[in-house]
Amino acid sequence: MRKSLTSALLVAAFVVSGCSGDENPAPPAQSAPVIVPGRPGEQAGTGVPGPVNRDQPNEADVEYMTMMIPHHQQAKVMTDLVPGKTANEQIRAIAGRISVAQDGEIAMMKTWLADRGKPVPGAGHGDHGGGHDHALMPGMATEAQLADLRAANGVAFEKLFLDLMIAHHQGALTMAETQLGKGVEIKAQEMAQEVVTGQTAEIERMKNMRSKL
Repeated sequence: MRKSLTSALLVAAFVVSGCSGDENPAPPAQSAPVIVPGRPGEQAGTGVPGPVNRDQPNEADVEYMTMMIPHHQQAKVMTDLVPGKTANEQIRAIAGRISVAQDGEIAMMKTWLADRGKPVPGAGHGDHGGGHDHALMPGMATEAQLADLRAANGVAFEKLFLDLMIAHHQGALTMAETQLGKGVEIKAQEMAQEVVTGQTAEIERMKNMRSKL
């Protein structure tokens, strides 16, 4: 009887011990530390990354919006030439669609910047026809290329317009894809994705048109 009682007490003690261990789980794992570069001559430190606020734009978001406005404005300069240069209905149609889309995106990007207290690039798209140095923006036509486009007519204009606009759209894709990889703000990401979707389709249409000229 005494031996049975002793065994029962030992089992009870084991169960209590096991339960108390469940009530004190191990602390949750901490976020992996990130390397924080030091200033010249100083050692790098470590830190724990904080949560990303997708309602708050970062530098990549602001840079994308600021650079894409004049990029779109130059596309407007080229599409504005089309009605007086060619009777090709396909080219006139796609130029019209590009013009409308770029106007809408320019307006949204300007509003996005203004609402967040950021500087908005110049008002008129004529100010961005190529006279400024936009060498850092992929796909931008040079002033010499725009001069050639203005001087061309008919099939020569059509070929040059499509060549320049395809390159221009490909540059916009590069900028939008960079923003999607580095930006965080939801609306900026949505606008960049719309550029990727819309201009990828337009590039394919223009390539098809160009192959038939």
